[in-house]
Amino acid sequence: MDEGPRPSVPDRCGGALASGFTMGVHMRRMILPICLMLGACVPGTSGDVASRAATPDLGGMPAIKMFSVPHPAAPSRSNQDIARDFMDLSLRLESGRDLPVLTRFEGPISVTVTGAPPATLQSDLSRLLHRLRSEAGIQISQVSGPANITIQAVSRADIRRALPQAACFVVPNISNLDEYRAAKRSRLTAWSGLQTRRKVAIFVPNDSSPQEVRDCLHEELSQALGPLNDLYRLPDSVFNDDNVHTVLTGFDMLILRAYYAPELQSGMTRRQVAAAIPGILRRLNPAGERIAPRPLHSTPRAWVRAMQTALGPGANNAQRRAAAETAVRISETVGFTDHRRAFAHYAIGRITQSTDPVYAQNHFAAADAYYRRAPVTSLHRAHAAAQLAAYAITQGRGADALVILGPQIAVAERHENAALLAQLMMMRAEALELTGRVSEARQVRMDSLGWARYGYGADWAVRAKLREVSNLNPLKGRNG
Repeated sequence: MDEGPRPSVPDRCGGALASGFTMGVHMRRMILPICLMLGACVPGTSGDVASRAATPDLGGMPAIKMFSVPHPAAPSRSNQDIARDFMDLSLRLESGRDLPVLTRFEGPISVTVTGAPPATLQSDLSRLLHRLRSEAGIQISQVSGPANITIQAVSRADIRRALPQAACFVVPNISNLDEYRAAKRSRLTAWSGLQTRRKVAIFVPNDSSPQEVRDCLHEELSQALGPLNDLYRLPDSVFNDDNVHTVLTGFDMLILRAYYAPELQSGMTRRQVAAAIPGILRRLNPAGERIAPRPLHSTPRAWVRAMQTALGPGANNAQRRAAAETAVRISETVGFTDHRRAFAHYAIGRITQSTDPVYAQNHFAAADAYYRRAPVTSLHRAHAAAQLAAYAITQGRGADALVILGPQIAVAERHENAALLAQLMMMRAEALELTGRVSEARQVRMDSLGWARYGYGADWAVRAKLREVSNLNPLKGRNG
């Protein structure tokens, strides 16, 4: 089988690593930022529950915080480039195989939720459906009975029994996990066999953090509706294996709006879609007609394979490091100066920070230097900044850490990444303490907790993150 369910698979830290399923399980979320571990900056711990000595006395946890108003940025590139992106996203699989025809739902689309959904799922789903209606122009609504798209909330263990290593996934022509188990090795679940989409199932965990569940909703529902491919060259999209964006962006909404434009329909060939898409984009995105095209280099398969080895399962640390360094060398040879070059440096930093922290910091700095070249990679830069600030805190350089962290908290909030937002705020609290601003630090730390409850879930996970960040501070010692 060359394609089938499109899962998100867990990383080594327990976060979600999204995946496309083409030749077996290919990584869609391969990078580690969703896990947000600080690596070499943090000493080993003996368990998941934070010790009292290392964790500030917080009393009861505040109420969970959730995002309300989305802030998607309009795509800022030429319609010619977006048309190329649309074709590669919509009529090609991650394996590189072309799909014979475009497929989508025709007519109004219904969505239902089954299983045992967690408390936050409904509000996040309602926000997402509203965005799809208002930003992408898709006629989609939630119903209480049978529907075109069934979102089944089950345990992580149930998901992994059905598809090992998956955190969540989407599959056509079925409605529940039992049906998938019975049909998983048949052509019934092959996307390439479709002429139109009528029935799709999405499986999400009901025992993960609220943010992970929301991320699964955004990623899998967008795949259920539209593109089945992911492209490393896209800096501003969830349709990218680097896993930086976790909620649908302005670019993604434009792609989905074009996908459901009246000029298109299921069964159209690549040639027919290619003839129609320039006019569709001219109508939907007139600003893109005034921007000069800036075609990017395609991403070599060797670079993709290197990153899969570096950040996917099955390799030891030496193999991961060698693979990431190979990706950097390929980037240099090809002439990458964009987010892909930065991503390779970031990967080396993540892999080596526990064994060679100075070397890792050099690569985080290199990643930051490439990310800062374009506003569209501001969220990418926030992840690199977290690593640079953590190292500054361990060195007792609180003022430097505050400078690094300064603009990044607003970036994380604007992109609705509560886990990153909470971590940056916790780090700001430690940096404030290093500069003697203890009262302000206490308030910032308390303010982080509502976001941490959304980003990390259980109270023990929030306290573990607090302990991890607190242990960066040399004034507190390594054991509190």
